[in-house]
Amino acid sequence: MAAPISPQTQAFSPLKNDLLLRAARGEKTERVPVWVMRQAGRYLPEYRQAKGDTKFFATCKDPQLVCELTLQPIRRYDLDAAIIFSDILVIPVAMGLAVANDPGEGPVYADPITCPEDIKRLNPDFDIVSELGYVYEAITLTRQKLEGKVPLFGFTGAPWTLMKFMIENVSAGPNPNKARRFLAEHAEAGHQLLGLLKDAVVRHLVHQVKAGAQIVQVFDSFAGELGPVFFSKFELPVLKQIAREVKEKLQSMNIEPVPMIVFAKDAHFAIEELSKSGYDVVGLDWGAQPLHARKLAGNQVTLQGNMDPVMMFAPKDDIKKAVKEMLNKFGTQRYIANLGHGVLKDTDPDHLGVFIDAIHTYSEDMNAVL
Repeated sequence: MAAPISPQTQAFSPLKNDLLLRAARGEKTERVPVWVMRQAGRYLPEYRQAKGDTKFFATCKDPQLVCELTLQPIRRYDLDAAIIFSDILVIPVAMGLAVANDPGEGPVYADPITCPEDIKRLNPDFDIVSELGYVYEAITLTRQKLEGKVPLFGFTGAPWTLMKFMIENVSAGPNPNKARRFLAEHAEAGHQLLGLLKDAVVRHLVHQVKAGAQIVQVFDSFAGELGPVFFSKFELPVLKQIAREVKEKLQSMNIEPVPMIVFAKDAHFAIEELSKSGYDVVGLDWGAQPLHARKLAGNQVTLQGNMDPVMMFAPKDDIKKAVKEMLNKFGTQRYIANLGHGVLKDTDPDHLGVFIDAIHTYSEDMNAVL
């Protein structure tokens, strides 16, 4: 059997900056790589100008516009990766949930899941290319337009986070505990729904890599709400399966598996388990303590994070000081710098630039004295 090769090497320009991929794989880096969650987004004036009045999902389904939005922060900042502009909730829509409106903050479903019987309404065998082909087309186009400058991220929502949106209709307003209650009352159906979502997530990630994604992240934005017991019982098993199955499917297609990141927000109780779950990188939110996280995770995985996004509103000198403190705690190896969650919409783009540049400057200085 021939050695696995990536389709990107045949169709796209050679990668000029592989710093982030090396860090994800645990290889030595000359400086700390940095990217930012939601770096392609509404805090940028060029984003607002390019998007105009286009509705959110219409934006996601326009590969040309998605490409432009993805490239905007790469033009503005010295970032070490681009992340495709998309949304985690494309999967529930592809599975059959109808969107009642598109307010720009995320969809509100006309028919959320309310009981086990509702699961039968979902179509787990949806034609993924027909339903989500716009994502893959945008990834391929963006890889071409990047011309190898930096690697391109693909991403997905994690099963539990998607399930919470599907049951609680999060974008319509707070409806706390309804999804957790579903797991408590209907454990078997909960496992079933998480399993269906896991299968869809695996297929979605594999197709993103086939289209050109060079690294992928699984966003479990509501992981902490589960607590240690429910997280271990319901979510951790499917997260492990995602990591394993994506890599196995890519290998079966003779495609080199890409690094995978799991970002389980507020699940500090699970850092040790996540570090052994098959992912190359464990992302940390701003509530995690870097030294403690490194102790729990060991040196078997790379850590990512975890500056508090509100620090981007601080004076520039305070941002630089906070970067120094963060780097001193995480170290410069097996580490990818990021915020502890997405860029807030009122962030001053210049302040974010200070954060990004400080990561590179200070980590290069630190490496010089090692």
